[in-house]
Amino acid sequence: MKTNTALRRMRQGLPAIGAGATLGSPFAAELLTLAGFDYVMVDVQHGNWDDEAILLAFQLINLGSATPMIRVPQNDFYAIGRALDRGALGIVVPMVNSVAEAEAVARACRYPPRGGRSFGPFATSLYGSDYATSVDGELFVAVQIESKEAAEQAEAILSVDGIDGCWVGPEDLARSLGADVSTPAGLAARERAIAGVLHACRNTGKIPGIACGLDARDRIAQGFLYIRAGADQSFINASAAETLKLNRSVSS
Repeated sequence: MKTNTALRRMRQGLPAIGAGATLGSPFAAELLTLAGFDYVMVDVQHGNWDDEAILLAFQLINLGSATPMIRVPQNDFYAIGRALDRGALGIVVPMVNSVAEAEAVARACRYPPRGGRSFGPFATSLYGSDYATSVDGELFVAVQIESKEAAEQAEAILSVDGIDGCWVGPEDLARSLGADVSTPAGLAARERAIAGVLHACRNTGKIPGIACGLDARDRIAQGFLYIRAGADQSFINASAAETLKLNRSVSS
């Protein structure tokens, strides 16, 4: 059974710094693992992925040291099972707004008797014959806290057995709060909600995560451990813009 090195880091209190793969390109996902990220998250919710590309991406990610993870499009028992059967060792489920919804996530992710996941042999071919008996300790299950409702119930949601941590979605959370983060008051309202989620993680012993970019160092300093520090699309955009800027300055 492959060791989830990103999860091991987080259990030791060290940040796991990862990247999102949104373009639908397995080869872009491979480049991210070769860059040295602790995990690469195949983003099916907001990315351009089909089933064959997801499978190839996980295979290529596994060629390096990164942990293959996925964000599924919705809290669906069968979608979660298919993602795990393809080899994801970390899973993020969006828009989990209640204890009941968190319980549904845990049930879909964990084999009986802890949950209700159906066994399929495909992951065994990827990770070895001990997959079914060993994966529970190597699988990172995170729910997204990205609404006012979820933030207010964060401690109860995170107390659900089978949930390892959360991933805060700052943009959706701000919109749900009605907080305009371009204003000091709106920014403060969002940050209070985020601090409350972080406090809930500490109270429950669960792993706090957040989507970020240039503010990744600040979020790590706050205590967040599950860090997505950007994505293939944003890295290309930033590098391309900087390259063009440098070369335009020579010719002007």
